[in-house]
Amino acid sequence: MDAFFGSQSTSRSRWSYDSLKNFHQISPVVQAHLKQVYLTLCCALIACGIGSYLHILWNIGGLLTTFACVGSMAWLMSTPSYQEQKRVSLLMAAAVLQGASIGPLIELAIDIDSSLIVTAFVGTAISFGCFSAAAMVAKRREYLYLAGLLSSGLSILFWLQLASSIFGGSASVFTFELYFGLLLFVGYVVVDTQNIIERAHVGDLDYVKHALELFTDFVSIFVRILIIMLKNSMEKENDKKKKKRRE
Repeated sequence: MDAFFGSQSTSRSRWSYDSLKNFHQISPVVQAHLKQVYLTLCCALIACGIGSYLHILWNIGGLLTTFACVGSMAWLMSTPSYQEQKRVSLLMAAAVLQGASIGPLIELAIDIDSSLIVTAFVGTAISFGCFSAAAMVAKRREYLYLAGLLSSGLSILFWLQLASSIFGGSASVFTFELYFGLLLFVGYVVVDTQNIIERAHVGDLDYVKHALELFTDFVSIFVRILIIMLKNSMEKENDKKKKKRRE
């Protein structure tokens, strides 16, 4: 028994010290690539915020901007990597269109409680940063096996949403879709980060494509966290109104 607990404490201490030094597994070239990826990601998030602001000013967000965003992403992926300036421009355009597409949700949050937007963004940034860091300090390729499970989960989520749109969904199904989708995209942050590192190690230094992958993860997490917070806020308001009526 003592030997067991001794081995457990040894393994914990080994993980705590060794894992924090695991950045030495990432070569200087890959580290420079990651800096470029995250810098591009930050620029895309700023562009996304501009897109949401443009929707609030001119009410441009909707189905058209969603299709245009998907089209911009497809155009980016089909553009050769040596056309760097064009691909960066397409990424920023896709980010602006994505921001306009989620603009109605942002506008609703402003009408209910504008502080929810800041809270949701900070929560998304913290969770994104923590899971990205966990993927970096973990052993190489340790979490890549999750890609298959996440793809299956994403397929389940798609068919659930399709069935809900056709046959109508209940509140419980909607709640399940929210939390299940949040779990999936948090998992994708880990898998995509490790996948980017592994591809960079074999020479794939396409920072625009890699920033796009992380951008879609970030926005997907942010949207779900914001919807959950809005849902909880509206439920609290309804409860307060019911209590006042009873009084």
